[in-house]
This record gives sequence, structure tokens and C-alpha cells, in this order.
Amino acid sequence: MKITGFNWDKGNWPKCGKHGVSREEIERLFLDSEVLIAPDVKHTTSDECRHIAAGQVDGRAIFVAFAFRGSLIRPISARYMHSKEVKNYEKGS
Repeated sequence: MKITGFNWDKGNWPKCGKHGVSREEIERLFLDSEVLIAPDVKHTTSDECRHIAAGQVDGRAIFVAFAFRGSLIRPISARYMHSKEVKNYEKGS
């Protein structure tokens, strides 16, 4: 799927930004790095299929929950990974 941009608004940005991850880092995760994407079965509803993404930007491991809105990515939550998660990510990549 070709990504044409990101869907940011006053609803999703505060939740993503509260853990210190910038918009630029979130966008670069999807555009510049080897990002691992998987379905988020636990949080998917009949109205919206959610996904999770993990990758690194400037040496920092980032986790993002998101949904596709057509060809746009709508980040829902973002944070830096904990050390145990980083180890698991490095094993899987």
C-alpha cells in the first residue's frame, strides 16, 4: 500500500505526543526505516482495524499504534520502547 500522508488532529496528536515522541519521529518511522507492522487484534473493532508498528528512528526504538484511513496513516498512540521490548524487536528484525 502506498502511504500518501498522515492524519493528525487535536484528537490523536496529544495522545501520541504525551510520551515525548515527536510527529517527525512517528512519520519517519513509517517513511524512512524498516518498520515492522502487525495487526492489533486486541484493539481492533468492527468499526476500525488497528495495527502496531515498531522500528527505530535515530537509534531510538519506537512503538506506534495506528489505523489506515485510506492511504493515510492515523497514529493513535506512540511511545519509546522499553528495554525488554527493544531486545524482542532486535531479535525479530
